[in-house]
Amino acid sequence: MMQWMTLFQKEVVENWRNFKWVWVPLVFILIAIMDPLTMYYMPVLLESGAGVPDGAIFEMPTPSTTELLMMSLSQLNTIGIVVVALMAMGTIANERKSGVLELTLVKPISYSKYITAKWLSLVCLIAVSLFAALSVHWYYVNLLFDTISYTEILLVGLFFGSWFLFVAALIILYNTFAPSAGVVAALSIGTIIVLSVATSTFSKYLTWSPANIPELIQEMLYTSSIPFDLMMALGVTWILTVACLWVSVICMERKEVS
Repeated sequence: MMQWMTLFQKEVVENWRNFKWVWVPLVFILIAIMDPLTMYYMPVLLESGAGVPDGAIFEMPTPSTTELLMMSLSQLNTIGIVVVALMAMGTIANERKSGVLELTLVKPISYSKYITAKWLSLVCLIAVSLFAALSVHWYYVNLLFDTISYTEILLVGLFFGSWFLFVAALIILYNTFAPSAGVVAALSIGTIIVLSVATSTFSKYLTWSPANIPELIQEMLYTSSIPFDLMMALGVTWILTVACLWVSVICMERKEVS
């Protein structure tokens, strides 16, 4: 256990030295408040635009708090995943290239401890960034639009964060055998795109797909109850996350032995 804690603390400190604990939350916050601020100030921006006749009045429907939250989740589901993939693409690949990996594994450290420490440190960074972004979103929506319960924000963060758990495990998996960080990013983003498109195209058969969690969250917000399909999707996501980590350990063992 002490070995694992040492590895985990090393990853946390490394992320701090690379300022990831600063810029990743800031990027997530910017993504989360972009749509609410745009929707609030859009009439002002249109009225101050060039070529607008004097006395023209712009009336835009005020979006609901649920619509605003889903806009931000949509942005986090696209731009946020790209940010995570680019940020974590060299988690193992760069260490293998620089020789740090060999120095680390010279000690009697199991591959499972190494993989899980990498994954959990990445998950912690994502979790802090995601909840910071959702909290700032909650503040601005309450300030500029209407009241939204923070309990809803916590529930959304729990379910949406589970989707990012799988994304993090997938990135770690590709790190174990991809030849370079760029390939890791390409494979990770490509896999998420394929999974999302497949889930959207065959939604009748892939209701419990991890990529369907954002859609099921929307259903939860509109019905004010947790759908059965969302709970099943959550379970499938956790199972696939564990499977990715297990395969990562196997790939790591075979890669280093060969």
